[in-house]
Amino acid sequence: MNETVKLKKKDIILTGLFKENSVFKMTLGLCPALAISDKFENAFGMGIMVIVVLMLTNGIISLIRNFIDEDIRIPAFIVIIATVVTMIGMFIDAFAPALATSLGIFIPLITVNCIVLGRAEAFARKNTFVDSILDGLGAALGFMLAIVLIAIFREILGTGTLTIGKLLPLGFEVTLKIFNPNYAIKMLVEPMGAFLVIGLLLAGFVAYDNNKKYRMRIRRAKR
Repeated sequence: MNETVKLKKKDIILTGLFKENSVFKMTLGLCPALAISDKFENAFGMGIMVIVVLMLTNGIISLIRNFIDEDIRIPAFIVIIATVVTMIGMFIDAFAPALATSLGIFIPLITVNCIVLGRAEAFARKNTFVDSILDGLGAALGFMLAIVLIAIFREILGTGTLTIGKLLPLGFEVTLKIFNPNYAIKMLVEPMGAFLVIGLLLAGFVAYDNNKKYRMRIRRAKR
C-alpha cells in the first residue's frame, strides 16, 4: 500500500482485500495457498488464524513502534509475531485438534509468512493503532478470500462434494454432494492441482484487469 497517501478507514480495508490482494495481486503467501487449499475447512481455518495474527501483531507493533530501535526492528517484529502465532497454535490445539492436525507445520509457519511481516514493516511501524488494525484486517481478509476461493474450486471439482464440520469444531458435520464424484477431477486435490487452479484464477483476474483498463482507455479516447 502507498503509505504516503492518507487513506480513509474503509479504503485501508478495501485496499488489502481487493486492490492489493496478497495472493491474486501481489502473489505473496503462495506457500500456504498451495499447500492447504485442498479442503475448504483447511483454508477457512487458516484464514481465520491469519486474521487474528495480523490484527494482533499489527496492533502491538503500532503501539510500541516508537520504543523499537531501527537496527533491531526486524528481529523484534519476528519475536512478536512468533509469540502471537504460538499462542494461537496452542488455542487451536486445544479447541480444534482435527484442524491443528490437518494444518500441521503450516500453523507455526505463519510466523515467517511474508504477508504478516510485510504489513508490520510496511504499515504498522509507521501508522496509528486503529489504522494498523484495519490494515491487518484488510490484508488478512484478502488472503482468506483468495485461499478459500481456491479451496472451494479444488474440493468441489476434485471430489464432487464440500465437507463442513469435519475439521472445524462446529458441533455438526455435513457433506454436500454437488455432483457425482465419478465425474470429479481428482487431480485438483493433488499438489499439482493447486498450481493449476491458482494459475487459472490468476489468469482470470489479470484478464479482467486488462479488459477493465482497455475499456477505460476507450472511454477516454471517445471524450
